[in-house]
Amino acid sequence: MAEKVLEVNQIKANIEEKEILHGVDLSVGAGEVHVLMGPNGAGKSTLGNVLMGNPRYQITGGQILFKGEDITHESTDKRSKAGMFLSFQEPLEVPGLSLESFLRSAMRQQTGKNLKIWEFHKQLKKAMDILQMDESYAQRSLNVGFSGGEKKKSEILQLMLLNPSLAILDETDSGLDVDAVRLVSKGVEEYQKNQNGALLIITHSTRILDALHVDYTHIMVDGKIVATGDGSLVDKINQEGYESFIREAGVADARN
Repeated sequence: MAEKVLEVNQIKANIEEKEILHGVDLSVGAGEVHVLMGPNGAGKSTLGNVLMGNPRYQITGGQILFKGEDITHESTDKRSKAGMFLSFQEPLEVPGLSLESFLRSAMRQQTGKNLKIWEFHKQLKKAMDILQMDESYAQRSLNVGFSGGEKKKSEILQLMLLNPSLAILDETDSGLDVDAVRLVSKGVEEYQKNQNGALLIITHSTRILDALHVDYTHIMVDGKIVATGDGSLVDKINQEGYESFIREAGVADARN
């Protein structure tokens, strides 16, 4: 059995006084690939933000354990230093801060050490080659003027260099063409191969999963995980949609 990286126990969370998560349970082991799917508005992205400590969301109940430590009320930067990573649906633009400077600073913050410049450039070039990113992007302001696909590649570049214990990928494949999805998937595959990192992939499209072995698939409806299965559950969703899960969740709520 894989060592547990993340344990979520009955997490409830609000935004602007409205409860979005209604008691979520989730357990992720080292090296595992978990997929979180569900209809729009189900709370999938909210869960990713709550796990990463976004201050917009207020945890009102439950507990989050990361590598055995209670991080329920820890700040985002502490979670990041501990080895958590969240890619965004819409990565932020940061004028005046180059991608290279951002990465070097993030790696220094995570490890507490200064990486030798030649070693950093070696790692950076290797990762950029895998993603087929022009090396000139390293000198450009973070995500400024980047296309949607370039921003997503920039996020995966960060993932590959930071090597977190847990990566939460929120709609990383949205808006990408087939070639971009293939390259992003290759970067994700490379990260997991080198780090044995755990992945929680929040997605509607399943193209990014083609190169990965999915261990668990979770279906979220109305702020709760209502079903869990293996990778075959992804195929069922692609064929049948979420209607049966929504209906069953509604019946369960009525009984309660």
